[in-house]
Amino acid sequence: MRSRANLVISEVNDRLALKIPSFKLTRRDILVDRISFDPEVLKTVEELVKQEEVTREELMTKVNRYAREIVPAFNALLYFKTAYWIARKVVHGLYRVRLGFADDQALAELDVKTSVIFVMNHRSNMDYIVATYLAADRTALSYAVGEWARVWPLQQLIRLMGGYFVRRNSSNPLYRKVLQTYVQMAAAGGVPQAVFPEGRLSRDGKLGEPKLGLLGYITKGFDPSGERDIVFIPVGINYDRVLEDRNLTATLKAGKSPSSKAKPTKLITTFKFFQFAFKNLYQRITRKRYRNGYACVNFGQPVSLREWQQQNGYNSNTPLTDVSELAGDLLERIGNIIPILPVALVTTVVLQQRTNLSELELKSSVFELFNQLEKNGYRAYIPRGDREYAVTVGLRMLTLRHLLLEKDGLYSINPKEVELLQYYANSIAHLVESLPQNTT
Repeated sequence: MRSRANLVISEVNDRLALKIPSFKLTRRDILVDRISFDPEVLKTVEELVKQEEVTREELMTKVNRYAREIVPAFNALLYFKTAYWIARKVVHGLYRVRLGFADDQALAELDVKTSVIFVMNHRSNMDYIVATYLAADRTALSYAVGEWARVWPLQQLIRLMGGYFVRRNSSNPLYRKVLQTYVQMAAAGGVPQAVFPEGRLSRDGKLGEPKLGLLGYITKGFDPSGERDIVFIPVGINYDRVLEDRNLTATLKAGKSPSSKAKPTKLITTFKFFQFAFKNLYQRITRKRYRNGYACVNFGQPVSLREWQQQNGYNSNTPLTDVSELAGDLLERIGNIIPILPVALVTTVVLQQRTNLSELELKSSVFELFNQLEKNGYRAYIPRGDREYAVTVGLRMLTLRHLLLEKDGLYSINPKEVELLQYYANSIAHLVESLPQNTT
């Protein structure tokens, strides 16, 4: 197995824009030891011994447990053979997947010592699979994954794929120090990481406010005068249908936080999984997979942290201590490259006009909106390069799901589904709002 894994590493490194760094291939036990005996971690342990009146041995046991919980066990054979195959089958089984734009030349020109961080919006739990699949020809991504995935066998699979687990709302100073140490080690070791600045799934379809935790850890260990730069790659992702859309909008409507939402029983979860699986199998057999529509990803222009600090008036010789401006800038860049898909265009128009519209009227309004968005430099994915077909795709998806009602050739909003229509329109709402008032 080790021999085969080495052959896979040699093979993929010849074609990847970003090579697999040696840190990612380091044995897991070695990384756990490095974290456990990191000077900063040991310093935190000594401070807590005095503050909490616990023994050093008890705290070091916790450190080791936290490190083993976080540190992945990357397996190149599993990632590039099994995981890639599974990801390809899953995404093509659910969506018509498209890569809108990627600057592969810019990636290839990055210095080998550069630490690359992919920053992306968080629309669905499918983001992990779609991005892994589309980025597999460029690099092996390492994700920060929430505690929801710490179940067998998903937990083991994610670790072998290079993902690491994060307790999103933990205020434990020792745990946060261990997590910070791993993230900084991975960044210093050149591991390509994928981070969701929003921190959680969007409940209303809009881009959320940036969370500063992981970005702060990454930049805190960065030396602007050192030989290794950090480069952020903005990634925009969008779907004609988000599989969790009703759960997300229901949570928002009820005014509940994700933590306060009652967890479903294992029986209910299992039932919903098989219900979903059989439904998609049926759609595939009957050639109705178009019900889920398109999934599209855009990769933006690289942003050098060293150059960003210089351009924004920060001291180029000291680490960045406040990442709020950086996070806001990155989130804006992500928002500007979120793919504009047929469903988002159609829902935007019907919610703007709120009247019964014929297909011809809808197409005219969508074309006008599309022209304005394109004029302002935003990226739309138009299936087959045919705008009329794009509107047809959007209408078909929305009428099949009964979000729009059709009668006598006129389309109207289903009053029971306004929240869901707004959810999809919100995916590009920030782009529409940036247009001159007289064009919308």
